[in-house]
Amino acid sequence: MNTLRAYDINIVGLEKKRYEYDFTSDDAFFAALDQDLIPKGNVQTHLILDKSETMIRLDLHITGTVEQTCDRSLDEYDELVDTQQTMLLKFGDHNEELSDEIELIERNTATINVARYIFEFIILSLPMKRLHPRFRDEDDGSDDEQNGKLIYRSDDEMTDENNQPPIDPRWAALRKLNDN
Repeated sequence: MNTLRAYDINIVGLEKKRYEYDFTSDDAFFAALDQDLIPKGNVQTHLILDKSETMIRLDLHITGTVEQTCDRSLDEYDELVDTQQTMLLKFGDHNEELSDEIELIERNTATINVARYIFEFIILSLPMKRLHPRFRDEDDGSDDEQNGKLIYRSDDEMTDENNQPPIDPRWAALRKLNDN
């Protein structure tokens, strides 16, 4: 837990203005978080803290690489991370997470720890499909329609002048009966 103490920011003594911080997160950071999503990594975070009367705005720019395991080959590879995110900490009577980007914190909070925000924003920036870079060219350049993988396409179905989909002849016969 001492590793995460480096991410504490004392907000009690801060004046109402803008502050800048830089953090480097390495393998010890990811190990201290007690999680299995990212085993290793090396990321740099530039944090701009803007304190006002009613809230604290955190603008984070996170760059670096994290180790991932390919879903296809199970090979480990380094995934690039480059994301900019904003977190708002509003002063209130209790602690509560209002949304992904807005949290209430008690007015008498002395320090905030930004390690959790950094980790969450790294996770959000990673692709859902973890693919080793050597497989990405295969998937990115392929047209699903040419490979017979087309599941649904709505733009070509509209063939009539009135933007009506083509009618099955069986339904057309039933509509004639209904029109009479």
